[in-house]
Amino acid sequence: MSIEEYAVAGAEDGPYAITTGPDDALWFTMVHSGRIGRLVPGGEPVSHRLDPASGPTIIVTGPDGALWFTEYQAHRIGRITTDGEITEFPLPATDRGPFGIAAGADGALWFTETTADRIGRITVDGEVTEFPLPVTGAFPSAITAGPDGGMWFTLNQGNAIGRIGMDAEITLHPLPTEAAAPVGIAAGRDGALWFVEIAAGQIGRIRTDGVITEFPLPDRSARPHAITPGDDDGMWFTEWGTNRVGSITPDGAIEVHDLPTPGSEPHGITLGPDGALWTALEIGALARLTG
Repeated sequence: MSIEEYAVAGAEDGPYAITTGPDDALWFTMVHSGRIGRLVPGGEPVSHRLDPASGPTIIVTGPDGALWFTEYQAHRIGRITTDGEITEFPLPATDRGPFGIAAGADGALWFTETTADRIGRITVDGEVTEFPLPVTGAFPSAITAGPDGGMWFTLNQGNAIGRIGMDAEITLHPLPTEAAAPVGIAAGRDGALWFVEIAAGQIGRIRTDGVITEFPLPDRSARPHAITPGDDDGMWFTEWGTNRVGSITPDGAIEVHDLPTPGSEPHGITLGPDGALWTALEIGALARLTG
């Protein structure tokens, strides 16, 4: 495994989430400085300023060819075109804490409201609808589109995986391990959803019928944070607590790789436009993994 690091910001900026945009560039959030960054592999990084205190977190490609992101501290959903034009949509109240966001099968974006126990939906025109969860204090976190047409999300404090259909029907699936604190979730190429359990040091897999399997990491103190499909059937994840990136096969075989810089705090991870895996490091860099 070859790992290279590319400085894209200062350590005070905090690169957090990362995705590949429709323009074959990497787009990433800088949670501490309120910026959205863009990097074409092999080029120089560019950044676009938001409110410095907005706290941009997750970023994804929307159905309209723009990038959409959550502003955790400002309680807004943001949109940025590949040319850098920014639009921001305030949520109905200033206590929502939006975090995860993903495009749905209905042509809208779906997002989590961590501090309000709701799942939100926003059209590309900015119309927001909110759907209350059947639990309180659950801290809904990451969200992704499932292969069954529904949106699947983690309940970090509710210790469950949830699903909301396009008809807004919500189903919750409790995790076998208590206090596992799931965070990142992504659809795998095997037709299941994969997620990380940051407090339990495990990788989880849930089928669309709700059957859950958990795979303990070699180091249970690793604090896995984000997960994404690779270019094969495997899933790749970050180990925020132990400065590593790991992979897991559909049958549960795990490999982990140390990052070059100690204490680099890996967060988001994505398959890049160049076929490599890229992860955002809070110290101000992006790491590229090949081989």
